[in-house]
Amino acid sequence: MLKVTGSIAAITAALVAQPAFAQDAPPPADVASSTVAEPADGVDADPAIAAGTGETASTDEAIGTGEDAEIVVIATRLRGQVEAVQPPVATYDEADIAALGAGSITDLLARVSPQTGSGRGRGGQPIILVNGMRISNFREMRNYPPESIRRMEVLPEEVALRYGYPADARVVNFILKDNFQSRSVETKLALPTAGGFSTWSAEGTLLRIDGPSRLSATVTADDTSPLTEAERAITPTNSAVAGQPDPQLYRSLIADSRNLGANVSWSTGIGADKKGGQLSLNGNVSRADSTSGSGLDALLAPLERASRTTTVAAGAGLNTSLGAWQLSATADANHTEGRTLIDQFDGDGTDIASSNTDSLASLVTLMGRPLRLPAGEVAATVKAGYAWSNIQSADTRSIAGPVNLTRGDVSTGINLAVPIASRREGVLDAIGDLTANFSAGYNHLSDFGSLTDWSAGLSWSPTERLGFQASYLVNQAAPSLVQLGNPRTETYNVPVYDFTTGQTVQATVIGGGNAGLVKEQQRDLKLGVNWQIPGMTNSSLLVEYFRNSSSDVSASFPLLTPEIEAAFPGRVTRDASGRIVSVDQRPVTLAEQTGSRIRWGLNLGGTIGKADPSTGTGAFGMGGGGRRGGAGGPPSGGGPRMGGGGGRGGMGGMMGGPGGGQGRWNFGLYHTVQLTSRVLVAPGGPALDLLAGDALSSGGTPRHSLEFNAGGFYKGFGTFIQGTWSAPTRVSASGAPGTSDLRFGALAKVNVNMFADLGRMASVTKAVPFLKGSRVGLQVENVFDARQRVTDASGAVPLSYQPDYLDPRGRVISLTFRKLF
Repeated sequence: MLKVTGSIAAITAALVAQPAFAQDAPPPADVASSTVAEPADGVDADPAIAAGTGETASTDEAIGTGEDAEIVVIATRLRGQVEAVQPPVATYDEADIAALGAGSITDLLARVSPQTGSGRGRGGQPIILVNGMRISNFREMRNYPPESIRRMEVLPEEVALRYGYPADARVVNFILKDNFQSRSVETKLALPTAGGFSTWSAEGTLLRIDGPSRLSATVTADDTSPLTEAERAITPTNSAVAGQPDPQLYRSLIADSRNLGANVSWSTGIGADKKGGQLSLNGNVSRADSTSGSGLDALLAPLERASRTTTVAAGAGLNTSLGAWQLSATADANHTEGRTLIDQFDGDGTDIASSNTDSLASLVTLMGRPLRLPAGEVAATVKAGYAWSNIQSADTRSIAGPVNLTRGDVSTGINLAVPIASRREGVLDAIGDLTANFSAGYNHLSDFGSLTDWSAGLSWSPTERLGFQASYLVNQAAPSLVQLGNPRTETYNVPVYDFTTGQTVQATVIGGGNAGLVKEQQRDLKLGVNWQIPGMTNSSLLVEYFRNSSSDVSASFPLLTPEIEAAFPGRVTRDASGRIVSVDQRPVTLAEQTGSRIRWGLNLGGTIGKADPSTGTGAFGMGGGGRRGGAGGPPSGGGPRMGGGGGRGGMGGMMGGPGGGQGRWNFGLYHTVQLTSRVLVAPGGPALDLLAGDALSSGGTPRHSLEFNAGGFYKGFGTFIQGTWSAPTRVSASGAPGTSDLRFGALAKVNVNMFADLGRMASVTKAVPFLKGSRVGLQVENVFDARQRVTDASGAVPLSYQPDYLDPRGRVISLTFRKLF
């Protein structure tokens, strides 16, 4: 609860007096003196449906008695905030987001990847919500400027079930400002300190947010010049022959590539006063071209591979109410055409590989509260969906001829959250809040058969600051279409390390699909605790334990160790001398794979300097930091915000920016400890311990790994640091004479981003008005030019593990200029 003494009219006048950038929408009218505090801008005025989600927004009345009365404002739930029993992993308000120095939502998510990443080991990118609602695809808003975001919530994997998704990735909810307009241009030039290539990119975005109506349009372009082996310190497998061209001049480490794209998204409110729901449409077109070299052919002419991929995509979404239920329907369609020209090794012509891929994914969910128990309402989600995909491919290198693969996937499922104990309802309140969660799902694949899944979990919050979660998931998974049916291909002159002989050779690698793959069975357990540290602002501690168990796992062909070669006979071809000639790397089925890990994370944050009263902060908690990793309590920072400081705004806020003239600092550290990691390759063996020298992939499995990010932002200047570290690993050889274990050294990579928001510096914009709304940035990727060092028992580096093979980019310095109009 926050107490404010004084005239509301005086406070409002002080706020309105602050200028805002990139804002065309007029500010709201002044609020007259009143004995009752008006609801915060962008906050529901009564216990109504929040953001059309069917969720009840928590509000409280504030009463005073006269112009100078004490006004009591109780924190309210923002419109569009996710209502879930699980507490957020992290939250970021406007000032926190500004301190990250990101140029787009895509960039923003990359900056907070330690917080948005999941330790479950199954999922990929986080699930994206906008104003608490599902969207058809991330491309709807991936190019939005971060200044358009009022609040960002990172929620645990279990919340995904509430929105019809599997619980294998975290959920990120972006709450947009009510009114925002901007035109932004960003250009970037990247150069490695070792030379050899360069990357240039440009992006232009138009965005208009007017309450429920949104329109955005983005065009992008980038170009990367090629890098060859001759431009790095690489020792060739086969030395150049005198009088002949050097093949290293024609072997690419980085392809010559260019990409073009355009994206348009539109949404509007529907129904009376456009408050009955949301309708959105999205369209995207992109083209990617690349050319790379593979050395010399038999006639000493360059071997090249040139490809072009064109993608057209469209999506639609509908969110509205059906009585007491919230309906959400999304559809996303993609059409991709790819064509690759591959020079033949004998110099006799060019092979052509082409593919057309079409896909359609749709999902309908109904969210509601059909039953009230003593401890509260039961939350239910019912879903149904249909997905269809088709791949048509042909490759002149394949003897199988054209391939046509089609899959239809009909799905349905249900999720229930059942309250057992509640402090608010006074039911078993001595133990706090306790909720049980159950889900079940069914899929029928037209080409594969039926799949089922189910899960059960508990969420317990004995106090406001402390939350526990436990969940158990059982799932069946099918191999992908490409794993099953990709045509056979052959790629020449690929460096392959032979663990049997301890040598690096250039071999032919066979790719494609494997029609013999079977259904995978998955069983996962998660235990977690989330604690908001008392006495520290924006600080939390998260500890999670994961255990994964899978059988009949569809996997890429593992690292070619002697055990793998013995387990999959016929996959490796050797000549009379024992030298590898070719390796068939098509997918395989692993009998069993298990693993367990602990992942813990610490989030810290706070302010720098004192609040500037001239910015108007302090009124109703404005500019305050959002709760980070809290136990699900009401958000801070409620209250009317003019400029960019709340529901309305342009370039992130007032002259002092979000936070009322104060700076921000943040620090995040996540540590993963791999407890076990084992694989049974085939029934009866061999059994691999990936933490004791066995491996499925190059580099082995590190027992310890770290992710961290840290930054500070003050008076328009900011620095953001992000890095990763992984412990050393070992991959065991066969033990035969002439073979050697490989040691993969520890690897630490650190990226630094330094930026200056010139638009926040009054003296700069006064001298050069063009710089109003602009930002300049200097980024250093891989500051210490770190490369993983791989050595054998003698300390020598195998040719295929040379540092420039593993990371040809090295240290890269980038200059960025961004301007909002």
